[in-house]
Amino acid sequence: MSGGLLTPAELRRARTRWVLRGVHAAVLAGLVVAGLGPLLWLVAASLGETTDVLRDPLGVFGRMTEWHHYADAFRGVDTARLLGNTLAMAAGSAVTTVVVALSAGYVIAIMRPRWAPLLSAGILATVFLPAIVSFVPLYLTVVDLFGTGISLQNTFWAVWLPAGANAFAVLLVTGYLRGIPRELIEAAEIDGAGPLRILWSVVLPAARPILGVVALLAAIGAWKDYLWPSLVLTDPKVRPISVALPMLERTNDLTTFFAILVVSALIPIGLFLVFQRPLLASAGLSAGMKD
Repeated sequence: MSGGLLTPAELRRARTRWVLRGVHAAVLAGLVVAGLGPLLWLVAASLGETTDVLRDPLGVFGRMTEWHHYADAFRGVDTARLLGNTLAMAAGSAVTTVVVALSAGYVIAIMRPRWAPLLSAGILATVFLPAIVSFVPLYLTVVDLFGTGISLQNTFWAVWLPAGANAFAVLLVTGYLRGIPRELIEAAEIDGAGPLRILWSVVLPAARPILGVVALLAAIGAWKDYLWPSLVLTDPKVRPISVALPMLERTNDLTTFFAILVVSALIPIGLFLVFQRPLLASAGLSAGMKD
């Protein structure tokens, strides 16, 4: 405490404590406004009239009565199909990312072959490459899969498979698996369990918390991605809502478009709010078991 801004004697003063509480409250209020302010304004604007929003943007909070805009967002606009495409794209990306990250992490952290350090170094090296650098070779691979003449364009596989090549997810899972007590693996080997049995019965239950985090991050990342889906999902039948938003903006009233934005934003937020409690509980349970 001697190296802090305030000494213990100053912290014991009532006036100092009240000032600190005020500063904490002000900082917290600023963070809430910065984080939730744009979303709250979007919700309020979607419940107003276009003329009112354009005339007085900050006055929309007093005129939130036009709930029919949310019905209009699904009437005459294929919003439900776009959301379904986006959900399928996000779910498949999450599954692919989890499978690849768990497989690579299991090989590097648990099986530990001699070439595991080289594999780990190669995966780490890709983290420092800008994503845009791989777009051209990745696109050429998608439209002609390894020279076989098979094209994955306008299929969800064009998004799912590249999502699995997530170096950050692999490193995250690998680091977590290194924390599994080696005694558990050795005990399973003594009992005659093979690599697949160890993966299924020992590693997978212990890795559920980190796999849930990786799946959630992959799903949200796929949900909000625009550039890559716009290149490989050009068919309107498989187009996600992120790619369709510019078209929806041109063909809908402004407040109806705001309602579409609210719906598309609330789904990933809702997923996070629903799954954060079991994820944190699983992480706490796993940490307690390790201790």
